[in-house]
Amino acid sequence: MRFKTGPVTAACLLLALGSAAFASSHREAPFITTVPKVDGTDFYMFRSYEGVASNGSGGRSDYVTMIANYQPLQAPYGGPNYFAMDPNALYEIHIDNVGDGKEHLTFQFKFNNKLNNVALPIGTASVAIPLIQAGAVANVNDANLNLNETYTVNVVRGDRRKGVVSSVTKASGGTTFEKPVDYIGVKTLGGAAAYETYAQKHIFSIKVPGCPAGMDDGKVFVGQRQDGFAVNLGPIFDLVNAPTAFLLDPANKDAVGMGGQAPVQKTNITTIALEVNKGCLTAGAEPVIGGWTTASMRQARLLNGKPPSGHQTSEKAGGAWVQVSRLGNPLVNELVIGLPDKDKFNGSKPQDDGQFLTYVTNPTLPALLGLVLAGSPTAVAPTNLPRTDLATVFLTGITGVNKPANATPSEVLRLNTAITPVPFAMQNRLGVAGEVLRVGGTANLSQAVDLAGFPNGRRPKDDVVDIALVAMLGGLCVINGDNNSLGLNGVPGVPSLTSACKPSSVPLGAQSANIHDGVDQATVPFLTRFPYLNTPNSGSN
Repeated sequence: MRFKTGPVTAACLLLALGSAAFASSHREAPFITTVPKVDGTDFYMFRSYEGVASNGSGGRSDYVTMIANYQPLQAPYGGPNYFAMDPNALYEIHIDNVGDGKEHLTFQFKFNNKLNNVALPIGTASVAIPLIQAGAVANVNDANLNLNETYTVNVVRGDRRKGVVSSVTKASGGTTFEKPVDYIGVKTLGGAAAYETYAQKHIFSIKVPGCPAGMDDGKVFVGQRQDGFAVNLGPIFDLVNAPTAFLLDPANKDAVGMGGQAPVQKTNITTIALEVNKGCLTAGAEPVIGGWTTASMRQARLLNGKPPSGHQTSEKAGGAWVQVSRLGNPLVNELVIGLPDKDKFNGSKPQDDGQFLTYVTNPTLPALLGLVLAGSPTAVAPTNLPRTDLATVFLTGITGVNKPANATPSEVLRLNTAITPVPFAMQNRLGVAGEVLRVGGTANLSQAVDLAGFPNGRRPKDDVVDIALVAMLGGLCVINGDNNSLGLNGVPGVPSLTSACKPSSVPLGAQSANIHDGVDQATVPFLTRFPYLNTPNSGSN
C-alpha cells in the first residue's frame, strides 16, 4: 500500500463507498439542453498512470490528468457540420488548492473556427462546397479541410475574472493549438487506427507559466472521443425499467435485461484533456486539490435576420461572461438537485453550496427508486435523515483520504495528489471501497495496492454509478453497524439525526451492497495513455 499522508482508518476507507454523485451529466438542466455545445458531461481528475510500474513509479506518475467532456450524445454520423466547439463560449477547468471552495488556478479554453472557403470550378463559376472537407484528411491543418478549429489556453491565478492571466504555450513555441476534425468516416480519415494516428498529431507538449522550476511542462489535447461512460440512460430514465431482482444480482451486469452493453458508448463526446505536473497544482504542504469544470457564454446575444456570407455570422455575442454549466462530482445536478434549482446550480460556485444542502441530506433519489421499483417511497429509502453519511463525502471529502486540512463545504471533485497511481490493469473499478473488499476488509489493508480511485478523484475505469447507488440505498449504514463504528452520525452544520445511520435504517439491508445499473464500467475500452479516452466511433458506422 502506497499512501503518504497518514494512516487509512476503517472509517475513511469505507466512507469511500459514498458520494452524493450518481453518474455523469448529460442534458441535466432545462437551459443547458438549449445550448448543447456548452453542456459539460463528465469530469475526470487523477494521477496519470501512463507508463507507470506496478509500484506506482515512473512513467507520467508525477502528473495529474484533467479531462472535461462537453457536447453529449453525439451521433457519429451527425454531419455535415458535426460538432465544432462554440467560439462564443469560454470553457474552464478550475482548481482549489487550499480547500476554501474558490478557484485559485483556472485553465481557460477559447476556440476559433476558420472557414477556408474551399470552392470547386463548376462551369465558369467557382462555387463554395457544402461540406467541411473536400477530400481525405490525415494531417494537422490538412489542405482538404474546409473548416479549421483552433484554440488558445490561458492560465489564471486567483479569481477567474480578476486574477493574473498568462498564456500556455506549445513547447515548440506559439499559443495556437489545433483540434482534429471529428471522425467523419473511414473514407475521409481511414480506419480506427488511422484516425488515432491523425488524432495523436494533435497532442501537444506545453509550457505552463508560473509553475515551479522543472514543473512547468505538460500535455494538452482537444478532440472527439468515444463516450466512455457506462450507464443505461434509456431504461434508467424510463422509471428504472428493470425488475428489482435484476438490479440486486451482480451476475446481471452487461446482460440484455437493461439493454446489454452501455448504449452511451455508441456515441461520441468532445474532450478537453490537460496534463499538468502535480507540483504546479498544489499549494504549500496541502496535497489535496479540488477540481470542477464550467462553461460560460456572453450575457447578450444579438441575432441577425439577414446574416452575411461567412461562418457563424447569424449571432453577435457581447457583454460579461455568464456561467451556464458546472460539473465536479458526476451527476449531482442530474439526479440530486431538484428541477427548480438545476439552472441555479449550473450558475453557482462551490463556495456557495450550502444553499443546496437539503438536496444532499434529504435526497429524493432513494424515495423515487422505492416508488418505481416497489410502489412506495419508503420501500428502499434509508431512514437516517438527514443523511450525514452522504454529506460527509459530498461536502468536505474523506478524512485521511481526500479531505484538505481546512475544508469549506463545497461540491468539487477532490484528489489527494500524494496517493500514487497504479497501471490500468491493476485498477479496481469500485475505487477505494472495492480495494477494501478485495483484500478482505480493513484488517488486511497492508495488502491494498490501489487507493487512487473514486471518490479520490475519478478515473475513466471507476464505476461511479454502482458506487453511488450502494451509498444512496444505505450501504454505508449497514457497514456502520449499531455502534456507529464509522462515525457517520454527525457532520458539523448538519442538524441532529432523527434516526441513526445503522443497519436497521436500511430497508434493503445487506442487499444494498449489490445494487447496480446493469452495465459494467470495467468492460469499457480505454487507452492506457493520454488522453485515455478511446478513439471515437466512426460516422461510417
